[in-house]
Amino acid sequence: MKVLLSSYTGTLFNNNAKSDKVNKEKTQLILGFGAKELLSTDLYIRLRQQYPVAQIVLCSTSGEIFGNKVIDHSVSLTAIEFDKTFIKTASVDINDYNNDSFEAGFAVVEQLGITEELCYIMILSDGGKVNGSELVNGINNHIQNKVPVTGGLAGDGTAFHSTVVGLNEIPVSGKIVAIGFYSKHLMVAHGNMGGWEMFGPERTVTKSVANQLFEINGENALEIYKKYLGAYADELPGSALLFPLSVKLSPDSEPVVRTILSINNELKSMVFAGDIPEGSRVRLMKANFDKLINAASDAARQTFIGNRVPDPKLALLISCVGRKIILDTRTEEEVEAVQEVFGDKTLLSGFYSYGEISPFSANSKCELHNQTMTITTFNEL
Repeated sequence: MKVLLSSYTGTLFNNNAKSDKVNKEKTQLILGFGAKELLSTDLYIRLRQQYPVAQIVLCSTSGEIFGNKVIDHSVSLTAIEFDKTFIKTASVDINDYNNDSFEAGFAVVEQLGITEELCYIMILSDGGKVNGSELVNGINNHIQNKVPVTGGLAGDGTAFHSTVVGLNEIPVSGKIVAIGFYSKHLMVAHGNMGGWEMFGPERTVTKSVANQLFEINGENALEIYKKYLGAYADELPGSALLFPLSVKLSPDSEPVVRTILSINNELKSMVFAGDIPEGSRVRLMKANFDKLINAASDAARQTFIGNRVPDPKLALLISCVGRKIILDTRTEEEVEAVQEVFGDKTLLSGFYSYGEISPFSANSKCELHNQTMTITTFNEL
């Protein structure tokens, strides 16, 4: 397995000095995470000319991870030449499924085919039109925990207008791409961590519709939020990034983090970046900058549990745009913290997203996360 990282800024490709030299005629996979305006016709044509047989997957972002740097208005490119791994890809358009994200998620992984050789699936999805919660539900319904699944929802900076994803084409909105990795020799591991502090009592969601929350413990949820936010209440919904919600979807499940996307003052409701079902248990959370950065280190350490990938060649980092906004000038510190755990022999690539997809632990179903650093590591035996 050989990996070449490069950063594209609109004209030139700048290679990471620690990367391998790949055979472009044999490279099987290109991952391009970048600013929407750069994922253009010109870039795709140039990549296709350089890598004639590769599966090329392009995804818009809210910031690019290139080595231990966080860059905006660029494209972070990862070229992978496998020795003993076969790649198969699939793509669907949410518009072809009447905007039913569950059915689209089921359909895209169904195209891959579950075989003994299938060892991992990567999902890169539109982050605006697609309901991330229903997407992972559809994927899990078909996969049945037989294969680990990680990935993320495309971003659009902090504009939240539209996102694009493309498989062997110029990226467009509405696309969901699945990449199947088939091998007996590829080692894959994953980790995720948020680093948020919970506060206040645990409460029960008593009225919600999909990702729109109305009542908690029979009280208006927005009014509860405003009560706890104090001075920050006047800055809603922007200040909500500092106060996401911890959600336990079932009594025995690990809590997932949900970010507020918008406020509906007429309906007195809040719209979140993921479903919050009635009956789920929730607690308010708040940001602690040092804990957010330490959590990135913890996510990296999680990938070593079980010794699944003791010496990772590549680590794919997908972190939330909310973390980037909150950490601001300290954003790069969470990537540097990950690099310190892995050391210089592991190449880092990835992006800031509108939602992260990862299981909590090995042999468990994938989940949609917000405000979380997720990491997937790779190497071939």
